[in-house]
Amino acid sequence: MTESMQVEATGETVGEAKWAALRELEKLRPGIDKAAVRFQVVSEGERGLLGVGFAPARVVASVEAAPVVEEPERAPVDEGEQAAEVRDVVEHILDAIGVRAQIEIEEDDEQMTATLVGRELGLVIGKHGQTIDAIQYLANAVVWRGRGDERKAVVVDAAGYRARREEALASIANRSAERAVSTARSVELEPMTAVERKVVHVCLKDYAGVVTRSEGTEPNRFVVIDPV
Repeated sequence: MTESMQVEATGETVGEAKWAALRELEKLRPGIDKAAVRFQVVSEGERGLLGVGFAPARVVASVEAAPVVEEPERAPVDEGEQAAEVRDVVEHILDAIGVRAQIEIEEDDEQMTATLVGRELGLVIGKHGQTIDAIQYLANAVVWRGRGDERKAVVVDAAGYRARREEALASIANRSAERAVSTARSVELEPMTAVERKVVHVCLKDYAGVVTRSEGTEPNRFVVIDPV
């Protein structure tokens, strides 16, 4: 069985309304295939005379969701104590925000990764990843509690968000570093979470001609790239 997902949006023009609708769909279904989205123009809008009688353009965007497949019963996974604690924390948070998702946990010698699989992960990720970073922070706090140095870093991911965001941040960092070098001026990036700032610092650690530092206070702390 195939489900259809649709949203309605408005804008000053049909193009702006389509763009707004597409962004809403992407929040509901990260990684959506834009080519599969279908638009229905409900109203092309009216500008009115001297701004009087303005009516926005209105469109409905729809996309076919992936078929709903009943998952077979899975045998219980023999998880370690830390993995079980991570699963418990994440499950409680998902219940609180009303999101249903499967949690897949992988573990190696250095870290534990909890990957969320589902169809409503936009709520889990949040704007600029703020929500998923907060979930990751809580999961780490629980796992690290009372364990001293016997602990592993916990990474919480959803629909490949971490890899996509790191790629985007690396691109922003490198472009900004080039600008700092070419203009001999410091470049300030937009406010980021601690996780994202770390990605930028690591990316530019060996970049010739620049150094990085963080400025400001949470939640508006940002990275500054200085030429040297």
